Amino acid sequence: MSNRIIFALSLVGVVIALLCAYLFGIVTKAQPPVFNPASNPYDKGIYANGIVESYQANGQNINIYPEVAGTIRHIYVNEGDTVRAGAPLLAIDDTVQQAAVAQQKAQRDAAATTLQELRAQPRKEALAVAQAQVAQADASLRTAEDQFDKQRRSFDIEPRSVSADTLDTARNAVNAARAGRDLVRRQLELTQAGAWTYDIRNQARQVEALNKTLQGGTALLEKYTIRAPVDGVVLSLNSALGSYVSPQGIYDTYTQGAAPALVMGANDDFYNVRCYIDEILISRLPQPDHITAQMSIRGTNIKLPLQFLRVRPYVSPKISLSDQRQERVDVRVLPVIFRFAKPNGTRIYPGQLVDVYVGQK
Repeated sequence: MSNRIIFALSLVGVVIALLCAYLFGIVTKAQPPVFNPASNPYDKGIYANGIVESYQANGQNINIYPEVAGTIRHIYVNEGDTVRAGAPLLAIDDTVQQAAVAQQKAQRDAAATTLQELRAQPRKEALAVAQAQVAQADASLRTAEDQFDKQRRSFDIEPRSVSADTLDTARNAVNAARAGRDLVRRQLELTQAGAWTYDIRNQARQVEALNKTLQGGTALLEKYTIRAPVDGVVLSLNSALGSYVSPQGIYDTYTQGAAPALVMGANDDFYNVRCYIDEILISRLPQPDHITAQMSIRGTNIKLPLQFLRVRPYVSPKISLSDQRQERVDVRVLPVIFRFAKPNGTRIYPGQLVDVYVGQK
């Protein structure tokens, strides 16, 4: 009985072995690749990493930093929005600056009122008082003169009728009345002359200075609202309500560094590609009139021709395009900028990495 079991098990093992040999011996057909790897279309083409940017006649994407610091209290746009030049993008808390502008305006208005007061002189009420004082002084002088004349005539007729002291007192009263009249007349002339031209000129300059201060404060208040510098598209919004932003930018939680508050690009039918030619390949770069290039979009079979725009004539340290720690960053590269039309039906965005091949016509 045991031999029969052993024989049966052996037979089953042989069958299983033959079946496994058959199954593992079947050759499966390789699946076609999802996309073909990028290949150099030129005999002596130069390969370079490229990064897509919004189309700019010069420079790169528009990085927007505020000129003042504060807490963001309002956001007017979303990423991908198309905006016109001058449209508000962000609003920073401006409570303190509004109070400062209100104070500057009050100071300017007070100085302007003082200037109006100086230019409005003489005031008719003050002029009427001065004229009344002159009339009073004239009446007092006439009274004193009449008293003196009476005393003198009496003395001339009978010297014993008026004492010398009384006559001298009357004469002194006339002189005092005449001096008082001259004083109030000069005071009337001063009132009629109005404010001194130097006072008016000095006050006018104070008003002008305070007005300039107000203009500066108002201009600074305007900077608490960040506006679009040009027509374009909001590519990146690195801000949130309540975030603190400064002229150095805004703190990025992920990179733990400073980032611009917003990044804008041009609203155009074209994109730029900025590629970096390794310093050892610069000598192989064709003349600008003979440069031709092609771009491969990673992860697809799409290849697009590129139009040469310009070379940034400054060799700079290579940036970490692939964000790999082992990538060399001590190599220097020459930035070369190309342009291409936005392809219909293909998703491609600024900041996307592409493969660029540069050849010669």
